[in-house]
Amino acid sequence: MQAKPYKILGTKKLPDSLLEIRASVAAEALEPFKEKAFRKIKDAAELPGFRKGNVPDSILREKIGELGLLEEAADEAIHEFTPEIVLEAKANFLGRPEIRVTKIAPGTPVEFSITLTVMPEAKLPDYKKIAKKENAKKLEIEAVTDKQVDDTIEEIRRMYANQNHSHKDGEKHSADEKQELPEITDAFVKKLGDFKDVADFRMKLKDNIAKEKEMRAKDRRRGEILEKLVAETKADMPAMLIESELAKMEGQFKADIARMGLQPEEYLKHIKKSWDDLKKEWRPDAEKRAKTEILLQKIAIAEKIEPNKEEMEREVKHLMETYKDASEDRVRAYVEMILVNEAVIKFLEEIR
Repeated sequence: MQAKPYKILGTKKLPDSLLEIRASVAAEALEPFKEKAFRKIKDAAELPGFRKGNVPDSILREKIGELGLLEEAADEAIHEFTPEIVLEAKANFLGRPEIRVTKIAPGTPVEFSITLTVMPEAKLPDYKKIAKKENAKKLEIEAVTDKQVDDTIEEIRRMYANQNHSHKDGEKHSADEKQELPEITDAFVKKLGDFKDVADFRMKLKDNIAKEKEMRAKDRRRGEILEKLVAETKADMPAMLIESELAKMEGQFKADIARMGLQPEEYLKHIKKSWDDLKKEWRPDAEKRAKTEILLQKIAIAEKIEPNKEEMEREVKHLMETYKDASEDRVRAYVEMILVNEAVIKFLEEIR
């Protein structure tokens, strides 16, 4: 059996759900990486009198030095072996690992540490019992009124007028201009879709509004189940998870402000608050979101819930086509998290 190029020297639990893995890579295992590192340095090297990538090897090796090349080779090797080391250490980690070289010298093993935020210890409530109790409650769905149907039809008429009544120069009417709204006739509703007549149109519209109300009611129940589960879950939340949620909330806030045509800094001045003020306000919600994430992952592990492979590959492919510069590993991890969370919530909703 071939010896592994690396060795795990030990693991140590640290505060705030951190785990430190100490490891080493054998000196002989670094040799293939030295050539790889040298080629990488050579491609980027620029020295007076030589074009980029054309510095002679002898001059470049002398400039880099033995230790400099060893450091580059060690970096290449450590990043290649880290996934295997983490897997062997059975570390259920979150986020990206922090790597630090602790000992490096020619002819000796390179020693380094990998610090990870790991899944915190969490005491889950009896989630099946809680979900069953919530699911037994009657789903409160608001009845569809004739006024709601009339209001929706009015909105459809306005939208149709905006799309079809244009100025001669091709611009749409402004909101202030009085527009002639189309009359709701059998001929008109047939233009909108597969409708026999006005009565059929109203009936199907009412049915669609009812389905939307039912979906909103189910979403409320879903929220109530998670709310109760999170409230009864005991876990020490890693700072990294909370900061990650705060970063997402900040990104969403900036996107919302941009859609309003404003600059975030201008908006903050207007409301007389700083980023620190907002993050302080957001923190309780960020903690709840992070706790929900831990809860869902723990249930997924306990119930052996995994994402649908075909759906996962389809979503990863779609996102990679949309965001061509994104890291496939990060996209895959994101898609897996979304699909697993959705599968867990569906599992909870179906408990009777």
